[in-house]
Amino acid sequence: MEQPVLPPVTLAELDQLSNRASTVIGRLRDRLFAPGSAKTLDLRFTVRKAAEMVGRSDKLIRDAEADGRLPQPEKDPTTGRRTGYSLAQVNEMRRVFGTLPHRAPEDPAMVLAVQNFKGGVGKSTTVCHLAQYLALKGYRVCVIDCDSQASTTSVFGLNPDIDVDEEEETLYPFFRHGGPKTLHYALRGTYWPGIALIPANLGLYDAEYEFAARMARDQSFVLDRLREGIESIKDEFDVILMDPPPALGMLSLSVLRAANAIVIPAPPNNIDFGSTAHFLKMMGATLNELARAGGARDYSFIKILATKMNDGKSAHQAIKRMMDAVFPHDMLNAVLKDSAEIDNAAANLATVYELTGASTRTETHRRCRAYLDAVNGEIELLIRKTWPSHHQSLRKEGLL
Repeated sequence: MEQPVLPPVTLAELDQLSNRASTVIGRLRDRLFAPGSAKTLDLRFTVRKAAEMVGRSDKLIRDAEADGRLPQPEKDPTTGRRTGYSLAQVNEMRRVFGTLPHRAPEDPAMVLAVQNFKGGVGKSTTVCHLAQYLALKGYRVCVIDCDSQASTTSVFGLNPDIDVDEEEETLYPFFRHGGPKTLHYALRGTYWPGIALIPANLGLYDAEYEFAARMARDQSFVLDRLREGIESIKDEFDVILMDPPPALGMLSLSVLRAANAIVIPAPPNNIDFGSTAHFLKMMGATLNELARAGGARDYSFIKILATKMNDGKSAHQAIKRMMDAVFPHDMLNAVLKDSAEIDNAAANLATVYELTGASTRTETHRRCRAYLDAVNGEIELLIRKTWPSHHQSLRKEGLL
């Protein structure tokens, strides 16, 4: 018998590949999550920038410091100049001046899923940057990492393999029979003021099996369990962001049922655009099927976000024009362009919004920041339009 040109790959060889991959991952995590190197937010704002963020003049800030409504600013002992304000201090200014943008208690919490069943489209990038943009604005944000790959968890400074216990600290216990009654057990503070996180790790994948086992017995429990969990914590937040897995599984379906708005990231290339079209078709069919089992779900908005756009590629421009023609009312106007700045930050498990130093004074950084602010500002406006308490302000701003 003639021997095959390529010998088969045995399980033993697969194990060797797995072990080598684990070694590489371990070294990467050792570098990025070194002992004693917990992530901190090093952003500092000048009094002029703080005044802009707070919506008051720098004179009013200085007056409030002088009369004791605000603490005295930190100063460099050598020069006597202000060393800058932290985000927490800016939020305290907002509290004193009454400019925190929180929704009113009677406004519905925004539960926003950034969802596409295809991987690599920019889901986690969008979630992390949107969360931090909203935190910079003063909103109370919760990020729920529903993806066992845990990219979002890593960006927020946690080592999923070490810092997160799947038995106690992810969504997984909540989905088990007899699990916790609320999601409070899983909420964790982050180094970003105003952002709480429900983390994920590889153990969360077991929730898919847990769901499958329960589906036959209790369909309504499976479909609406995550929504019930979010109901238990939503009063503490203005915006709850969900980063679901890139697959059509039970977790993804639970996210669709729990959300009241959806942003769909879609790069303008043939493969990703085709996948997004299939996603929309599948989502429509799936939601109709779920509606028959557990009641219909309405959404405040569903928007498609063009991501990883490269203006230098004619194919990208052509497909973006097609997306605008096919979805004339469903596309976000802003586009998240392909940027080395985002890639470089992600390589260090960071975002563009937390970069400091000389790198933030480059033209590349300013352009990237402008793209991000445009996208996130447009989503922020959509969110505010769902809150009746913001309508008067939006009218004054000429936005409603």
